[in-house]
Amino acid sequence: MSREPYAGLATTFDSVAELYERVRPGYPGQLFADLATTTGLRAGGARVLEVGTGTGQATRGLLGRGWRVVTLEPGRELATVARRVLAGHGDVEVVEAPFERWEAGGQETFDLVFAATSWHWVDPRVGYRRAAELLRPGGHLAVVATEHVSPRGGDDFFRQVQRVYDEVGMGDGQGGPQPPEAIAAPDLAAIGGSGFFAEPVVHRYVWSRDYTAEEYLALVSTYSGHIAASPRQRETLFTGIRDLIAARPSATVRKHYLNMLQIARRTG
Repeated sequence: MSREPYAGLATTFDSVAELYERVRPGYPGQLFADLATTTGLRAGGARVLEVGTGTGQATRGLLGRGWRVVTLEPGRELATVARRVLAGHGDVEVVEAPFERWEAGGQETFDLVFAATSWHWVDPRVGYRRAAELLRPGGHLAVVATEHVSPRGGDDFFRQVQRVYDEVGMGDGQGGPQPPEAIAAPDLAAIGGSGFFAEPVVHRYVWSRDYTAEEYLALVSTYSGHIAASPRQRETLFTGIRDLIAARPSATVRKHYLNMLQIARRTG
């Protein structure tokens, strides 16, 4: 039996929709250039189905290529914000629905099904089949996975702060983020083994952003585990983070992101 779509931690983001729009980062422009090159989709005319709009962080990049986008967001508040901020950016329809239950009706099939840091919320027993059904023959599935990483010379703050996470019972047991070269694209086996898609092509992007204490606390306030934490956990954790950053000469932290773009052509 398939699991219930849009349940549990997946629903937490809707409670911070405006903050999500304000602090969540977008994606490198090169990612969308590589997406266009690998899929062969040209500006104008291509039809894209996006899974998991959020407030449109990745949708902007799709629209920037001149593509027509239908984007699915199950959270009511997130969808409301997305409609507002995406207005005027291109041919886009924001639909409030989970991917597993959305019915395309009489709409044409899509050239691309795209999910940016959202596919892990989709039931894999449903997702790959649904994506293949909604794609035209020869269309593509593209899944972006995002990880917090620590490249050589990366900021040691994220190792130091683990003691605070451990103190409140929210440690990950890894001692901090891993180097980007140690992280494999997570969906390759599932995409290739689904029976619907060819072996994926992978593009990788490492980039960073600097945050003040308040900026960083705002960012982590949009993470599902932090939203779901108890008030006591949040208070202790946020005080510890703020104190560690305030004690630094720069009063900032540098967070490195790894985006992995996995693109697979529909077979059959």
